[in-house]
Formats: sequence, C-alpha cells, structure tokens
Amino acid sequence: MKEILLIEDDISIAELQRDYLEINDFRVDIQHNGDEGLRHALKGNYDLIILDIMLPGKNGFEICKEIRAVKNIPILFVSAKKEDIDKIRGLGLGADDYITKPFSPSELVARVKAHLSRYERLAGNNTVSKTIFVHGISIDRSARKVFINEVEVPFTTKEFDLMVFFVMNPNQVLSKEQLYEKVWGLESAADVSTVTVHISRLREKIERDPTNPKFLETVWGAGYRFNV
Repeated sequence: MKEILLIEDDISIAELQRDYLEINDFRVDIQHNGDEGLRHALKGNYDLIILDIMLPGKNGFEICKEIRAVKNIPILFVSAKKEDIDKIRGLGLGADDYITKPFSPSELVARVKAHLSRYERLAGNNTVSKTIFVHGISIDRSARKVFINEVEVPFTTKEFDLMVFFVMNPNQVLSKEQLYEKVWGLESAADVSTVTVHISRLREKIERDPTNPKFLETVWGAGYRFNV
C-alpha cells in the first residue's frame, strides 16, 4: 500500500483528502504543522507528499525546497493561493503539480495516481543508459542529469521529463494539452497552466535569450516546438 504524507493545517480539508485517498487504498499520515511535517517528510519513507503553503511553522515553499534537496518523490501543492507567481514559485522549487482550493477530491486522487504511476515508470527506465546530445545540451537519461556546454544545470523532475519529451519529439508542434497528458500523465481537461510555467523555466535554462527563444519556440494558437 502506498503511503502519503499530507501536510495541511485545516483539519476539515485534511480529513476530506484523507478519506478520499484511503477509499482508494492509500495510507495517509496527516501533519498539521510545517515543522513537524518537514521532520516526518525527511525521516519517513513516503511515496508522495501533499503540501499546503500557508502553515504554522515552516511554510510549504520552505518544506518543498528542503525535501527536494534530498528526495526524488512526487510533491503536490494544494493551496488557496491562486496567483500565478505562487504557482511559478512552487513549481520552480521542484513541486510536480499545483492544485488550487477549492478542488475536487476525485481530481486530487486522479493526480496522485498519475504522478505515482509516472514515477514508477521512470524508476523502471533508470536501468537504460542513454545520453542525448542537442544544441550543446547533454541529457543523461539514466542519471537524470543535464549538462549545458559541459556544465551541469539542475533540473526539477518535471523539467527533466518535459525536456526529454521535447528532444525525443523534435520539430513537432505540441499543444499544452498534449504535453500535459504525455509528461504529467493526466487528462488534458485538468489545469494546463503548469505547462506554461515549466516552459518558461526551461527557456531560462537552455536559451541564451529566454525572451527570444531559438530552440523552444511558441507556435501561436497551437503550442510549442523544439527546433533541431
């Protein structure tokens, strides 16, 4: 049985999430305080972590940053903070997804399942050693590392997955919905703004001028294309 750490200070919301997750055969550990939540996250052997942002003690951003520095597991933000800047910050710190409150509990369960499934597939593929070279970028798929002009550049889990998907599908126009479904493993009816945030982050890392991208191009009204 997969075990999930849920760090949420609103007791009623935490219990609602726990009930839906337990119905779907997940074991759930709830922590209502940021400091205790972080302590459990670092000591425990959880399969996925669900984080609120506004918490007593350490906030969700701080917790995410510390977890991501030492663990490669799915991290999902569930927060009432709806501003794009909060989504950008959370995803930039290494979270895999960002869900805004109020939310559908069944959607949360679907996203949890999708992220766990994708991490399991990635773990199974780690035995295959393959390095991709393009535009001075070296992508080591087995080690999940990226080197740009021979200098290692840190990529979050989803940034790496998105980059690999683009280079494996060069010169093709890919819509946000296609990218969300293929990289995040979720139905395109869900929130695809996450894709926009990750595209921006990729451009900051691989383009000389992110405001005038040459490699990762926007095709207006259609999606994005990785030029090779």
